[in-house]
Amino acid sequence: MSKELSYTIEEVSQLLKVSKLTLYDLVKKGELPVFRVGRQMRIDANDLEIYINKHKTNQHTPFPPSVALPQRNDSKDINNIVISGQDLILDILGKHIEKDTAFKPLRSFTGSLNSLISMYNGEGDIVSLHLFDGDTGVYNLPYIKKILVGFPFILINLLTRKAGFYVKRGNPLHLTSWTDLIREDVKIINREKGSGARVLLDEQLRINEIPARNIHGYEHEETSHLSVASAVSTGIADVGVGIEKAAKIVGIDFVPLITEQYDLVILKSPKTVRLINTVKEILSSHQFQSEVNSLGDYDTSQTGKIIYETD
Repeated sequence: MSKELSYTIEEVSQLLKVSKLTLYDLVKKGELPVFRVGRQMRIDANDLEIYINKHKTNQHTPFPPSVALPQRNDSKDINNIVISGQDLILDILGKHIEKDTAFKPLRSFTGSLNSLISMYNGEGDIVSLHLFDGDTGVYNLPYIKKILVGFPFILINLLTRKAGFYVKRGNPLHLTSWTDLIREDVKIINREKGSGARVLLDEQLRINEIPARNIHGYEHEETSHLSVASAVSTGIADVGVGIEKAAKIVGIDFVPLITEQYDLVILKSPKTVRLINTVKEILSSHQFQSEVNSLGDYDTSQTGKIIYETD
């Protein structure tokens, strides 16, 4: 078997200087073919080259007869949906959607705020959010109302969970509050801009009138809960902000500071009626909630509740 070159979504995103959600949208529309290796989607180098050549401007040279352009299969590709967010619960949701319907879920691991902005720009079908608003103490809705201006939407609770500090075993620095982060002996590992954990930290710094420039390590970023927890575990940093589950996976201690509301937002249109009904049914099902509860560290008492819905 000859060795064929292929790329991950991340690699193509870097090559083309576009967001991963833009690529997921192209895949969803059937414009960019992909294949799967386990859970990972890959793009064949030849298919990528064909796509690039097809969309070049002022191109008059036709493709050679031997080059077969990928044909869009609307009956298949129209069922692809993009679910954005990092929590493993979204994998369980995707599994149920794929099992019970004709939808084919694709996963994007983009942060909450960036995913919401991408949804405004027409990319993404189900966006998961945990965005804390320091002025109201409310999660998600204040951001949605500001960003999805003019779009009808539905906001449904996925679950609630604890957010707080990742610390070394035994919490040797006795970190218990946001104001502890300003201490000179404390080094933090941060999340990337646009993530829910980054928004939570920045809002808490604002509320407590703590300048970010006074936080040692504030500029050092990682792109997932697990990578932040791992940085604390290996001693790269003393503390990071994230969710409880990642601390237990990595094997470090966790200091809970807030109960965060983790919701799903879906735009409302005639095309999304079936998707919305599917998600509502799955979230309200005993089977889905039992699977989530079996993992521990999640609260499903509000799962499936409609938080807000436009007319």
